Amino acid sequence: VPEDAIHRRPDGFAHSLWDLLYHLWFTQRDILLFCRDPAYTEPEWPAAYWPTPETPGDWTGTLAAFADDLEAMIGLTTTGDLFAEFEHAPGYTLIREVLLVADHNAHHLGQVIGLRRALGCWPPPSLG
Repeated sequence: VPEDAIHRRPDGFAHSLWDLLYHLWFTQRDILLFCRDPAYTEPEWPAAYWPTPETPGDWTGTLAAFADDLEAMIGLTTTGDLFAEFEHAPGYTLIREVLLVADHNAHHLGQVIGLRRALGCWPPPSLG
């Protein structure tokens, strides 16, 4: 992604690429923490899940953290019964959370592609 495109919002788009990446990372990380931590506390919705103008825009670091957390989420699928309810959250299962991450990421990936098209940086050179 060209650096000058990361924070731009073309007409008709509510979010920048940075906004979407941050939201994807934060939400996925939140779900991962929920799965792992019996003492999990839910962040404030929606404020915590979307960046503010003051949120540092570390594109490369956030992209790497997103990829690492996605691998961790996938790794959880090998740790036990996908359908067993969490002791700390009756009614919630790992398969539910994995599917939630997949659905959420797919939804926003569609937005990222539409935004990149509007910004003139889609398809990426490797797909060109």
